[in-house]
Amino acid sequence: MTASAQTFSRRVLDWFDVHGRKDLPWQQDATPYRVWVSEIMLQQTQVATVIPYYSRFTARFPDVCALADAPIDDVLHLWSGLGYYARARNLHKAAQQVRDVHGGRFPETFEAVAALPGVGRSTAGAILSLSLGQHHPILDGNVKRVLARCHAEAGWPGQTAVLKRLWALSERLTPSARTRDFNQAMMDLGATVCRRTRPACGACPVQTDCLAAAQGDPSAYPGKKPRKALPVRQVQMLLVSDPVGQVLLEQRPPSGIWGGLWGLPELARDADPVAWVRERFGQSVHACPELPTRRHTFSHFHLDITPRQILLPQPGLLALEGPDCVWYNPAQPDARGLAAPVSRLLDENSVLQTEVSP
Repeated sequence: MTASAQTFSRRVLDWFDVHGRKDLPWQQDATPYRVWVSEIMLQQTQVATVIPYYSRFTARFPDVCALADAPIDDVLHLWSGLGYYARARNLHKAAQQVRDVHGGRFPETFEAVAALPGVGRSTAGAILSLSLGQHHPILDGNVKRVLARCHAEAGWPGQTAVLKRLWALSERLTPSARTRDFNQAMMDLGATVCRRTRPACGACPVQTDCLAAAQGDPSAYPGKKPRKALPVRQVQMLLVSDPVGQVLLEQRPPSGIWGGLWGLPELARDADPVAWVRERFGQSVHACPELPTRRHTFSHFHLDITPRQILLPQPGLLALEGPDCVWYNPAQPDARGLAAPVSRLLDENSVLQTEVSP
């Protein structure tokens, strides 16, 4: 390690000893399994949001075999509201791979960890360094920001050439001693000091060597992803209730948005829900009142949801019950994975039905 790299790591570690976060739930009994769960949850999600989800998740699934043996519905139920549900599906698949291929023992080599579904180079390095102290560099979003600003690395990190330069910096600067503390320090530094907006440069231990700070515009780094207008999709979500208040839910395909979760039947925005009810249930309804349209934004498109309330005059056909279709009682919810907008709609529908009931 060069003298400049040694100086950088020493300053970062000295800062961590005083200001670093050392009481996060996954830092207590930091096994590879517990750190792995936290790292997957922390992808694209802030620490404060993750903590309650992590506590509930690890209480229900205290080890990798408990997670592997659980039904996917139980996993998605505890993930509901956290978003990016492919993470939960990959977590479940990876747990089963650990159970079936590694005998239920979480692997401790970089190659084996990186081969798990949903685990990339940075996540594998974080798992092994934070739990076992192994020497692996990391490059999550916070670390990218710190390194890009310190070295004035222009360009969006999603570009291959920029990412390659940032990895080279992380490899050069990550010390072989105290790798666990250094990696945690770099994540903490990016999250609490070298923030995306309004960075607290005066509190930064490497400010004197930061090229972006010297230029007077640290927020210019790293480069922004090229912006493009997100397309808008429109859909009707049908709140189909039977006379006793149960609501029809359908399980979504295992891939795609909200994959594997339970949701409401959907129709195109210009489709006729009255005709849908007649065809699906053989019953007639005179009106399907609309609730206000609301927008849910994904990374690659906006989804405008128009809910329609449908009250069946007779119970729904029992034949509708099946592996991908169920009558759900919102008053007695079960362990079923629901997308956050669907959960909110069920709550809203229950309130409205209570308000209009005699």
